[in-house]
Amino acid sequence: MSALPVIAAVDGSDDSLRALDWALGAARGRGAPLRVAHVRQYAPWAQVGEVAALPDPADDPVLAQARAHLAGRTDPADVEYVGLEGAPGPLLSELGADAGLLVLGSRGRGGFTSLLLGSSSLTVARDAECPVVVVPRPGREVPDAPPVAPGPRVVVGLNTDSPDDALLDFAFTEAALRDARLHVVAAYPWPVQIWAGAAGELVPTGVDQDAVENETRTLTDGFLAPHRARHPEVTVEPVAAPGDAAGQLVAASPGAELTVVGRHRRRLLAPARMMGSVTHAVLLHAASPVAVVPPSPPQE
Repeated sequence: MSALPVIAAVDGSDDSLRALDWALGAARGRGAPLRVAHVRQYAPWAQVGEVAALPDPADDPVLAQARAHLAGRTDPADVEYVGLEGAPGPLLSELGADAGLLVLGSRGRGGFTSLLLGSSSLTVARDAECPVVVVPRPGREVPDAPPVAPGPRVVVGLNTDSPDDALLDFAFTEAALRDARLHVVAAYPWPVQIWAGAAGELVPTGVDQDAVENETRTLTDGFLAPHRARHPEVTVEPVAAPGDAAGQLVAASPGAELTVVGRHRRRLLAPARMMGSVTHAVLLHAASPVAVVPPSPPQE
């Protein structure tokens, strides 16, 4: 069975060309075909969700630019060009239904220059059925990032209260494909406080930090064990870190090949897809490309 395609969303912007370069490398690493997609926006008064294929992708100047950008770097037979008309966010999300990975820039041609992340990037990262990689602009700075050992590295955030096998499987696979070590960040809340007193003030609980950290490490090792067994070639560096998970992941992102985060599962009282505050913050501030992985399907 052939690998599912890697889709690169382009719109003529420099951001999307950087995403195209990243997607080309990802497709080669997977032995997968590359599909380059451009969604030409329709007039704002048209029906949302209305889809119309462009008469001929060869007539699309944005796809022509993508062809020129890839010229000489790949066999044209390995690249498919797709042109659509409609709303970019929903249509790109739909394309993810038969893709292994969907890649786009952090901000496209239609976004406000003051925004760190475009609306289409947010929509696709939230709604696509496949993992979505958002490639940031170069030079994004992370203050006070700790020093790390040289060499390729993939970062993944692990929520020990709600671990997800799809997230960890994707992170281990990416590390194996890139011959990179896997930096696992398991953040725990600290200091632990509760509401107490007549004034409803936050007060310390007296919980020992070493005990919380040791429990976090134990849980992390247990969740990682089956994935380590499937990927013995991957060097794993688990870290139990106190404080905000988003801040820890952003701090770990400089120099990383990829930072991997998950989406919230749908809940009975909240059936819509949700990004999650940690994932949203990492998309806004991480210095590396960020992969947003859909949750594992619910068990029957």
